[in-house]
Amino acid sequence: MRIIAGKAGRTAIKVPGAVARPTTDFVRQAIFSILADSIDGAKVLDLFAGSGAIGLEALSRGAASCTFVDEHRQATAVISENLKKARLDNGNVVRAEVTSFLKRDTALYDLIFADPPYFKQYGDPDHVRTLLESEHLPQRLSDDGWLIAEISASQPTPTSPAWTLLDRREYGGCAILLFSKSASPST
Repeated sequence: MRIIAGKAGRTAIKVPGAVARPTTDFVRQAIFSILADSIDGAKVLDLFAGSGAIGLEALSRGAASCTFVDEHRQATAVISENLKKARLDNGNVVRAEVTSFLKRDTALYDLIFADPPYFKQYGDPDHVRTLLESEHLPQRLSDDGWLIAEISASQPTPTSPAWTLLDRREYGGCAILLFSKSASPST
């Protein structure tokens, strides 16, 4: 695993073992090609951060800041280590369950990444659907911001009236979903 491009490009990063399924270099490159210039100066939120690979890539490519959120102690320790190794000092690591973090956070972000554990079979939590249905997530995204979520390619795209799907792209076994906030109804 490595940071692909930017000021920390080619820096090897550590992965926190069994608690993370890191996004591959190929998929990260595709995501950042789609986002292009929107990274520069962006405030980023990396939910279910795992190794921090997505947020680290954003910081390396010019994001102003990144808040990394993961509930696992092993993951947050690895993210802190990866930030230090890459010499990226504008990251904030938070150990918290994502839903409770969103309830108490008051910051506004330009880009929100969500790469939760995949929904694989009946009974597994569908974290992306839960996020889309959360009343708190839209409040954390700037009006012209984007939510980028990763799900299994075999999973149907979750929907919610609060979000507009802009694009779905599949890469091997994963699908990348790009959402914007839906326009509020006129009153």
